[in-house]
Amino acid sequence: MNKQRGSTLLGFIIGVVVGLAVALLVALYVTKTPVPFMNKGQNRTPEQDAAEQERNKDWKPNAPLATKTRPAPAPAEPETPAPVTAPAKSTDPLGDLARAKISEDNKAANPNTLAYFIQVGAYYKPEDAEAQRARLSLSGVQARVLRAEDASGRQIYRVRVGPYERKEDADRAESQLKAAGQQTAQVRGQR
Repeated sequence: MNKQRGSTLLGFIIGVVVGLAVALLVALYVTKTPVPFMNKGQNRTPEQDAAEQERNKDWKPNAPLATKTRPAPAPAEPETPAPVTAPAKSTDPLGDLARAKISEDNKAANPNTLAYFIQVGAYYKPEDAEAQRARLSLSGVQARVLRAEDASGRQIYRVRVGPYERKEDADRAESQLKAAGQQTAQVRGQR
């Protein structure tokens, strides 16, 4: 039989050198491979950047949030000022605000046409509003879907419960809806 020649120390050194060489090759391969989620961006040309800047030049991101502008009222003749008296404390400030809004819009300020409503949702899609109305109906609450415009002019569908003649009735209904887990807002407006 042939005897093996060499020492354990020489085998250990050769093993370390071979291991380091393999580690170096793996490190080189990993650094040349693209990293996931890092090199996903496309290289853009200067022309594409310039075209995008031109397209976004007059872009106003908050334009839909701006309210509609109303024409300025015609200047009125100067009047003699009325004597200043302290306004009486009102027990229904929400109703006073609604009456003032109606008179500002040149509508008949008949207090009998104002009522309280409980708004349970406002949606851009009529299907979503009908689904909310149906959920309320299943829990025994009669609601209506009313169409309106939001501040940006988009159609909005409001889900409302009511009308209620007295604020106390509206407060009671609102507390019952809140107890059932609904988010509500009490509003006052025309029937």
